Amino acid sequence: MSLSISKGVAEKNIVNPNIDAALAAKRRRQAPSVEELFNGILSGSRIALAQGITLVESSLPEHQSKAQELIQKCLPHTGKSLRIGITGSPGAGKSSFIEAFGVYLIEEHKKKLAVLAIDPTSQRTKGSILGDKTRMNMLSAKEDAFIRPSPSGTSLGGVAQKTRESILLCEAAGYSIILIETVGVGQSETAVHGMADFFLLLMLAGAGDELQGIKRGIMEMCDGMAITKCDGQNVVKALAARSEYQSALHLFPATPYNWMPRVIATSSMTKEGLPEIWKMLCDYESLVKQNGWFFQHRKEQQKNWMESRIRDSIIFDFYNHPIVKKELPILENAVLEGKESPFAAAEGLLKLYFKGCLNFQ
Repeated sequence: MSLSISKGVAEKNIVNPNIDAALAAKRRRQAPSVEELFNGILSGSRIALAQGITLVESSLPEHQSKAQELIQKCLPHTGKSLRIGITGSPGAGKSSFIEAFGVYLIEEHKKKLAVLAIDPTSQRTKGSILGDKTRMNMLSAKEDAFIRPSPSGTSLGGVAQKTRESILLCEAAGYSIILIETVGVGQSETAVHGMADFFLLLMLAGAGDELQGIKRGIMEMCDGMAITKCDGQNVVKALAARSEYQSALHLFPATPYNWMPRVIATSSMTKEGLPEIWKMLCDYESLVKQNGWFFQHRKEQQKNWMESRIRDSIIFDFYNHPIVKKELPILENAVLEGKESPFAAAEGLLKLYFKGCLNFQ
């Protein structure tokens, strides 16, 4: 007796042959217009704000034109926040401090708070963890809080390339306090000073010589210092560090806006020092607005932002120019093989680029 194989039930094609077109159409429908984003941001929608920042961070040319249109629409509604840059060595407790301080501001002072957290980008994989939002569980649950982690990318100075534009969108959305958390990498941690009204430096008690590399450059720029983790057995060390740093700050030249930086011991666990930090910020804002420094500094920021945008645009245009794209790999190989010096190769590329621009004109 021979066995026979039953053909069974014929398989049905459950895949929609038009699935790709359907998904593409859905994506097109989901992409909001600039006007929709603008109205959403003004109404305080966190979804619209997140979509706006994503648009601003995109490097696609078609997105960049829309991003600039969005920023231009939002510009008249900006400038009413207090921008606070927060930096410190890795492990100083920046995320913990921001969460505790943010919850305090929302619960005690009814503030709307935006956090722009910058995560370091790996130079090997070009990826970022972007885990700050998950580490701020209590703050991210607050209706009046907006937390946006962004990769630092190739930007130096501890901030992302589009942090300035993100600040403007957050201001248009009605956030009165904007905290800019930097990657905490050391002496390059200076770009945030050019986009913040107040520069807060977090320090660990007992770190001592480990911080010698960043002390001078950062401490000269800070408007206030917080000695973190002032709790448990670390209280004595934190209070001693507060006295030492306060004495050290007196040795630095006076600020042009007549402000003496203060040092405050804080704890994210016990909430120690948080009211004092807020009072310091209020006193600072009152002083610099009264003597005119606040508005002068904002004008200088606008100028610096314009110059930074010019630099970024030139670099982007250079590397995306057809001539540079064609000749760059050739010259790179010549440099690697020792046939051409790096300086001559760079000069050659620049000449080709400028010649190509002139011919285009």
